[in-house]
Amino acid sequence: MQEDRSYFPSADRLGVLTASILLTFALTRLIQSPRLTLTLSLPGFYFAFPLTLGTFMTILAAALTAAGMDWLTRDHPLLGNRSNREHLLLPTLTTFVMGAPLALLSDTSAWWAGFGVGAVLLIAICIAEYIAINPSTPQYAFARAGLTAVAYALFLILLTSLRFSGARLFLLVPAVFLVAGVISLRILHLDGTDRWDFPWAIGIGLVCAQIGAGLHYWSLTPIQFGLAITGPLYALTMLSVSIAENVPLRRAVIGPAIVVGAAWVAALFL
Repeated sequence: MQEDRSYFPSADRLGVLTASILLTFALTRLIQSPRLTLTLSLPGFYFAFPLTLGTFMTILAAALTAAGMDWLTRDHPLLGNRSNREHLLLPTLTTFVMGAPLALLSDTSAWWAGFGVGAVLLIAICIAEYIAINPSTPQYAFARAGLTAVAYALFLILLTSLRFSGARLFLLVPAVFLVAGVISLRILHLDGTDRWDFPWAIGIGLVCAQIGAGLHYWSLTPIQFGLAITGPLYALTMLSVSIAENVPLRRAVIGPAIVVGAAWVAALFL
């Protein structure tokens, strides 16, 4: 029983955590509230940021996710006195990203489909993070692959949602930088060591933000915009892993170059 519990989280705790977060999003759809817009006018610059109930509920859901994952992972028999902060990043980010498409779909029947997909992703990533606490478990390879795939999917969903909503440049660039940095930081930390690659994460975030700023005024569809930035994120993260493993630079850049080319070609024809 002790060995099994080191693989999977408590069903009761996981159920309470996911139910609390999903209830927060459900209340956002049921409760109607007025829209508040924060504005700031300067010479040659106009700042407008809309605030709705969904904005505050998304922040609340993210806070619940961080606190709930801390509670969930503390139950792991092998965690001991180690820090669990790395296992809070992706679940919290998942909740943040869920808020964007759900806000766009709030007045359509497709909201329920987005709600269901978000629930499945959230449960899967919570289970995978719990498994990842112990790199020696047989399921660790699957958990690592799942976390990596979900992280890139979240980035693509966020970019697509931002593009579809017409987010302005001053909101787009910080969002891309922050999310790309967090995702790359977590993926690079999944090598099973305690090494945090902050320089690489910051650099990857800056490159992705610059690409996003450059493509902001291009006539691209949301999925084209998302693929054009997700490809470089994947490629740069792959390059960082190869360099950390002492792969020769010439060999290390081949895979990332193919990934970027494939992503941009796919974006071109979609």
